[in-house]
Amino acid sequence: MDDRAKTLLKTLVERYIADGQPVGSRTLSKASGLELSPATIRNVMADLEELGLIASPHTSAGRIPTAKGYRLFVDAMLTAQPRQLQSFTPVEPKLPPDQPQRVIANAAQMLSNLSNFVGVVTAPRKATVFHHIEFMRLSEKRVLVIMVAPDGDVQNRVIFTAQDYTSAQLQEASNYLTAHYAGLTLDEVRERLKGEVDALQREISTLMQAAVQASSEAVADSQEQVVISGERNLLTVQDFSSDMNSLRRLFDLFEQKTQLMRLLDVSSRAEGIRIYIGGESMVVPFEELSVVSAPYEVDGTIVGTLGVIGPTRMAYDRMIQIVDITSRLVSNALSSK
Repeated sequence: MDDRAKTLLKTLVERYIADGQPVGSRTLSKASGLELSPATIRNVMADLEELGLIASPHTSAGRIPTAKGYRLFVDAMLTAQPRQLQSFTPVEPKLPPDQPQRVIANAAQMLSNLSNFVGVVTAPRKATVFHHIEFMRLSEKRVLVIMVAPDGDVQNRVIFTAQDYTSAQLQEASNYLTAHYAGLTLDEVRERLKGEVDALQREISTLMQAAVQASSEAVADSQEQVVISGERNLLTVQDFSSDMNSLRRLFDLFEQKTQLMRLLDVSSRAEGIRIYIGGESMVVPFEELSVVSAPYEVDGTIVGTLGVIGPTRMAYDRMIQIVDITSRLVSNALSSK
């Protein structure tokens, strides 16, 4: 794309986000500041449409951005504004860290209120420490993992292994892992295994990796993981309100929460803002939906994710600012002073 095409695409996306109406060549000519004839603009629009960046609704001569067009706009053309805290209502800054659920609920509501869309926040993940681990053979290639925490809490999980283990092999693995890894969190065990995988016996390494994964899933299943606020805001969004089937699918997504958890868990492994547009995450497969998310920390360690869910036609620069500032406020509220 040449600079002229980029300018016209950027102008089209900005106008459509602001007005919600297909953008015609005459509007583009005025708004872009380019001295181009309507015929030239129509030719450029035809090229952009052929690239899949814009589309022409049947009911209008104007064009609207596609998910691919929004992605190019966000990646290459968006100018984020400087962080401004003054216009935001902060999460209670003096809220003690022993009330995380209250912080999370406030943050989800604040995200929703500021964006006028849906605010989502995952609860802080607890660092699970194990005191003792045991493997019990159930049948061929089927093993029960028993992990005991220092406070006596017991997590049981069945894992399926690539090879069959004897009871003696499982006992040896239990003794070794309890002796060398007891007192560590699951995350610490996972990190140490990466560095020690070559030194460990292959059977022990494989078993422990499977046990850590299974135990992490068990911990996740046992906790209420995601708080959602503002679902009803989508009823007033023009992009959704005229299509009851889309609304029904969206509300099913918020009810199930599992897909949201997968998406936000992926986001928590990356630094900074993540933006998913028009179903490209495959976890939230809605062409009309975008997600802007960011991880938050407690004392320097990432423990969860928060974000805004809304239509692809959203003011991305403002959503980025809202999510970025909220993640810092939540981090401050939950961290030790």
